[in-house]
Amino acid sequence: MGTWMDEAEFDAAVDAALARIPDELARLLTNVVVVVEDEYEPQPWEDPDTELLGVYEGIPLTERAEMAWQLPDRIVVFRGPLTRHCRSRAELEHEITVTVMHEVGHFFGISEERLHELGWG
Repeated sequence: MGTWMDEAEFDAAVDAALARIPDELARLLTNVVVVVEDEYEPQPWEDPDTELLGVYEGIPLTERAEMAWQLPDRIVVFRGPLTRHCRSRAELEHEITVTVMHEVGHFFGISEERLHELGWG
């Protein structure tokens, strides 16, 4: 099944999820960009059927050393898998929020296991 949402609505849902981040944490989200892509392209060593909802690419805040300059980290939210995974608009909006919070958690160095314990995975 799945739930359709046009690109502008999906982007607005991602923005709404980001707006839910508490101000004290949002201020720490520096040198990171959040982007929406249609599909996840599995790496050559991954199962070709791998379907991620989102991914964090970068160096977690807890592991960073002071550097004069570095490329921004990226949080990528994948539209296709999320829309295929959800059966209603409410579920899709919820899963977008969970995905964004999950990947932001990785930016802060929170492990996969702890994110699941907190309900963000």
